[in-house]
Amino acid sequence: MNPLLKNCVRSFVTHVDGLEMHALEVGEYGGEKAPTFVLVPGLGMSGRYMMPTAELLASVGKVWVPDLPGCGKSEKPRSVLGISELADSLAGWMEKNQIETPVLIGNSLGAQVIVDFATRYPKRLYQAVLVSPTIDPAAPHVSSQVWRLLADALHEPAALYWIALTDFLRAGFGRVLQTLRHALADPVARKLTLLTCPVLVIRGGRDPIVPQPWVERVVHLIENGELVIFPHAAHAVNFNSPQALTGEVLKFLAKPDVRQCS
Repeated sequence: MNPLLKNCVRSFVTHVDGLEMHALEVGEYGGEKAPTFVLVPGLGMSGRYMMPTAELLASVGKVWVPDLPGCGKSEKPRSVLGISELADSLAGWMEKNQIETPVLIGNSLGAQVIVDFATRYPKRLYQAVLVSPTIDPAAPHVSSQVWRLLADALHEPAALYWIALTDFLRAGFGRVLQTLRHALADPVARKLTLLTCPVLVIRGGRDPIVPQPWVERVVHLIENGELVIFPHAAHAVNFNSPQALTGEVLKFLAKPDVRQCS
């Protein structure tokens, strides 16, 4: 963690639909025109691996990093939530904390949650940034997705291994696998066609989970999508390439044709 920010990270709990949701508020930068960002983690992950990007974004705006229900320090619901239910939890958490029209940035399954959120709550976000969005329909089985995840681990920083392992243990491997099944069943391709604003899509060139043909289809399905490739990055771009990701996000938001979702 950036030592300049260590005293500016606030941990807090919000009750949403009877569940405790843990989150971090990063930095103290405000201002009337400052952007706000909510970073949404991927499958089974806490917000810890979003922090490298969160710390950089905190220099220009307000940043929140929630743990979705069942992940990180957030409470586990009795039944494993599907993609739409996770999006509803995110919407409830934002409402409770009076977070209005943020830029939503999600990695992997977090991007899939954001797609669902944007189709049903289009006025509740300013823009969407989909970092390594899942799930590639060419790998429609749990086994193929697990193999791709293991292949990706070969290209990620070693520091991510411990975070991922402890997060998966905390969530429970059964819950992680059931969430993956929900993600496989989610009609994300159809939902992408319903997005109503420009969307930035990011892919790492060494990402076996989100191959190039799938991410190109993602951008094609979005009415106004933009694709950026980081040739040497793997799946968790927010962790392995935070400076490059932050730069592209800010460049995208500065474009005159980028408007609020509606």
